[in-house]
Amino acid sequence: MRKIHIILIMAAGLLPVIPLKPAQAGDVSLPEPGLKGSISVEEALKSRRTNRSFSGRTLSLEQLSQILWAAYGVTARRGGYALKTVPSAGALYPLDIYAVVGAQTVSKIEAGVYRYNPEAHALTRLAGGDRREDLGRAALGQIWLSRAPTVIVITGEYARCEVKYGSRGRNYTLMESGCAAQNIFLQAEALGLKAGIIGAFVDGNVTKTLGLPPAHEPLLIMPVGYGQD
Repeated sequence: MRKIHIILIMAAGLLPVIPLKPAQAGDVSLPEPGLKGSISVEEALKSRRTNRSFSGRTLSLEQLSQILWAAYGVTARRGGYALKTVPSAGALYPLDIYAVVGAQTVSKIEAGVYRYNPEAHALTRLAGGDRREDLGRAALGQIWLSRAPTVIVITGEYARCEVKYGSRGRNYTLMESGCAAQNIFLQAEALGLKAGIIGAFVDGNVTKTLGLPPAHEPLLIMPVGYGQD
């Protein structure tokens, strides 16, 4: 029982969390997220389905901003630290969120691979060019994902969690990625969008295609956009 109580205290965010990261020169600032949607949580849950067919309709930067915030955005600040939209063991936040964008598929930003900076609510461009088809090939030939205007990739850096929880930190990281994925699904529904989810891919090929840091292991791929009528 004592061990269980310790874990619950850590999960409540009572231990030190990751400090804020300022925006970098050249980052794309994102619009402030909205806090009131047009449908209820219950409605979003009822309509949520995994989607594999997307139209070519462009997303707005505001929509991408809202999706990224729902996935891993900051919801509160405590003593100079940030707390986010998902529960995280020890508030260690081992995930990173990437957006893969095509040419003119999201307004106001160029094609490329972007890393989401939750603390600054901004995007850092890691690589240029439309890499969605290459990502589809890395996902065992699932080219259908390349028709979505943006593809969200959730990665985990296990060491951030294992430093406190040992090998159990890997499990907690995977749990956290599932929470972020469900947030994306529900936010997409609230915006009138659809999302898919992919777990079948070659990790090393995804890392190489997107130019990810070696320690950021790909966990989930989620194409997001308007559903095909």
